[in-house]
Amino acid sequence: MGYKVVVVGATGNVGREMLTILAEREFPIDEIAAVASPRSQGTDVDFGDTGKTLKCKNIEHFDFTGWDIALFAAGSGPTAEYAPKAAAAGCVVIDNSSLYRMDPDVPLIVPEVNPDAIDGYKKKNIIANPNCSTAQMVVALKPLHDAATIKRVVVATYQSVSGAGKAGMDELFEQSRNIFVGDPAEPKKFTKQIAFNVIPHIDVFLDDGSTKEEWKMVAETKKILDPKVKVTATCVRVPVFVGHSEAINIEFENEISAEQAQNILREAPGVMLVDKREDGGYVTPVECVGDYATFISRVREDSTIDNGLNLWCVSDNLRKGAALNAVQIAELLGRRHLKKG
Repeated sequence: MGYKVVVVGATGNVGREMLTILAEREFPIDEIAAVASPRSQGTDVDFGDTGKTLKCKNIEHFDFTGWDIALFAAGSGPTAEYAPKAAAAGCVVIDNSSLYRMDPDVPLIVPEVNPDAIDGYKKKNIIANPNCSTAQMVVALKPLHDAATIKRVVVATYQSVSGAGKAGMDELFEQSRNIFVGDPAEPKKFTKQIAFNVIPHIDVFLDDGSTKEEWKMVAETKKILDPKVKVTATCVRVPVFVGHSEAINIEFENEISAEQAQNILREAPGVMLVDKREDGGYVTPVECVGDYATFISRVREDSTIDNGLNLWCVSDNLRKGAALNAVQIAELLGRRHLKKG
């Protein structure tokens, strides 16, 4: 027996990726529904490579009663309205927006890092998916934290435009084309030109000068990994279509060498270590697209502090940073709580 699964926001980048990954991983499904806003009602979306096409249903009229799991990729606004309705109808919500991440009654889950936390989902029948940049980082940090106890993390991100949705990807493409032909490259989605540029600004600014994206990385890492870990982040948008990269500096309580870290990461769940100290012996965003893994390269000791390491972390943000992690949560939920058959 399988589950009855709803994908909410099925016409967006992440929603389509959720459908693809559900099919790729052969998630046990008896029935699946694609749900979106009223303007997308009737739109055809592919259920991966299964050959099955789904017609989008209007979320305003969708009844979640009798459905097992709803994967939400609809943004905070629609989620605030419809996730509680789905949860109240007995359908477990796995939400990709930021709305519930810091709610103490909602578990924030990365299955490789804190699977046991999922047991608290029954308080609201909702599980939160972390921010894309946080998700890949904690996958890399968890095995190292277990080995040598992390004190402090300093991270600079290089985040692709797909993190800003289809509008972000369209803007990079259009600006790049316009620059080549001598047309204006006016920003619309982003605050400055993104083509051939980098923008040290993601989400809104907070009173202390950080951005909300940077705050998310700090707060979510503490909730998922360990509240005692200190985190400081600088989040930067770069002209890459898909794939987030991070330069991570880690300070540990206990001694750990680069070689020990490499050996630990080589065996860690969800991690692929590609770390050859030669030309091309590392992974870049272009190479990670479409892959499930969080790739780690450039592991080396930081001689400026005691027990310090640097590493380079790359992952497909539409997958591990969003859709894949949501499906992995659904798999974990099925194994631990919603067993069928």
